[in-house]
Amino acid sequence: MTMAVDRGADTALARRTINVITWRLMPLLMLLYLVAYIDRQNVSYAKLQMVGDLGLSETAYGLGASLFFIGYFLFEVPSNVILERVGARVWFARIMLTWGIVTLLLAFTKNATMFYILRFALGAAEAGFFPGVLFALTLWFPQDHRGRMIGWFMIASAIANAIGAAIGGVLLDLDGTLGYKGWQWVFLATGVPAVLLAGVVFMILPEGPHRATWLDQSGRDWLTETLAREREGSVHTEHANPFRALLDKRVILLALLYVGFPLAAYGLSYWLPTVVKGFGVSNTTNGLLNIIPWVVVALALWWVPRHAAEQRESTWHIVIPALIGAACLILSVIIPGNAIKFALLCIAAAGIFSGQPVFWSLPPTFLKGATAAAGIAAINSVGNLGGFVAQNVVPMIKDWSGSDLEPMLFLAVCLTIAALMVFVVQRLLAQSRTAPMPARLPAE
Repeated sequence: MTMAVDRGADTALARRTINVITWRLMPLLMLLYLVAYIDRQNVSYAKLQMVGDLGLSETAYGLGASLFFIGYFLFEVPSNVILERVGARVWFARIMLTWGIVTLLLAFTKNATMFYILRFALGAAEAGFFPGVLFALTLWFPQDHRGRMIGWFMIASAIANAIGAAIGGVLLDLDGTLGYKGWQWVFLATGVPAVLLAGVVFMILPEGPHRATWLDQSGRDWLTETLAREREGSVHTEHANPFRALLDKRVILLALLYVGFPLAAYGLSYWLPTVVKGFGVSNTTNGLLNIIPWVVVALALWWVPRHAAEQRESTWHIVIPALIGAACLILSVIIPGNAIKFALLCIAAAGIFSGQPVFWSLPPTFLKGATAAAGIAAINSVGNLGGFVAQNVVPMIKDWSGSDLEPMLFLAVCLTIAALMVFVVQRLLAQSRTAPMPARLPAE
């Protein structure tokens, strides 16, 4: 009877602690990601006027837009390693401030060269934020809760796309206000929030559970003991030199696997406006209709990680959504009727995004400390090169083939390959959990 009472008390403490941490941290982190995602995508709205005003060719614009991912790729791992050493509060505030300033500078772009430099700088400035949050969540949430928390965090990207679609046209319509072009207002209005939030983050984000004044001692003790038991109950790799994580075959495979998801996501964003434009609606209505896919994505991001946690299963919760997304991408081109195409693309978007929170719960199961920070950043930085590929290869395939089907086939094949690689990676992770391995490997 006593054991039952103790177990019930422990469950109540766990539930209360997780609820407190969730409501204290997740709204702020979601707000930061919402602003980050809008600042990453705002160039697509500014393009409608910016290309003509600056005399940029479509090729020059495409290159400039995609240079973001090169800056992101080069600086993400170093950024996350620094974050692990100086703490999330200081480093997130730095990231917010620098990407906000670069976004504001984009409003004063004079030519293609300046556009290239600033887009690259924006990627370098933002590098480390998304994987930094993923790493920070490992310090706050036990394994069983991380997938759901990552799902909540990623819902902000869906909200950002919806808000961006709704306000992009409104900001462009400010053309001439206070002497600024509409495309300049896009950058000004989206850069200011990032700069302001940098101060907010520095003031209120705690470094960790031990510094959270809103978490009582019993909650801190429960969290510390739970995370310690998880580390003791599994084999984790921690290198003296965290950059050695880049050579870990598990990290390499996860990075290659992840490429398929950003590639499909950015490829979808290339195709979706074309379908909506085919409805013959106004720009304002087009923006409002583009909110619908992201509402569907948000719902899927809430349900899939939650169901995965309840079932304690990860593989199929990554694979099935990805395969559904791949099938719907192809069907959206084959099946006639704009309404059906639009519905299929909504489902495809949900499939592409909803398995990702479950995917991101995998790296912390075999890495810890600075090695985990470097490994997560490496996976995300390599994977996000899929965005560079999508923004350059998808239009190229379209121009070369003159077909709407072949670009979607390319995206669907990449997404299917990513889904099938999940089985390979999970088998490798299962083997590494049972193999004897030192907790910390010596520096070479």
